[in-house]
Amino acid sequence: MAHTELDLRERRAIEDMLHAKVTVNEIAAAIGRHRSTVYREIKRNRFEDYELPNLNGYYGVTAQRTADASRPASRSPSIEALNSVPGAS
Repeated sequence: MAHTELDLRERRAIEDMLHAKVTVNEIAAAIGRHRSTVYREIKRNRFEDYELPNLNGYYGVTAQRTADASRPASRSPSIEALNSVPGAS
């Protein structure tokens, strides 16, 4: 099975179901992912604010931004890099 990252739709579904007090097993079944994937997602992308602890929790949009920021940049060469190579016109 190919590795696929969670998308914003799945992260929003996790957020909504966590707020509705749905179990992680039920969340995983609903979005079609393994429960360990959901547990890891919640652990990795949980929002914590030490000044305002009542805002702590899992937020789908914040989780997506965190995941996007931690994703490595593309390994394909940029157009600028290709244009700067001599004889590559």
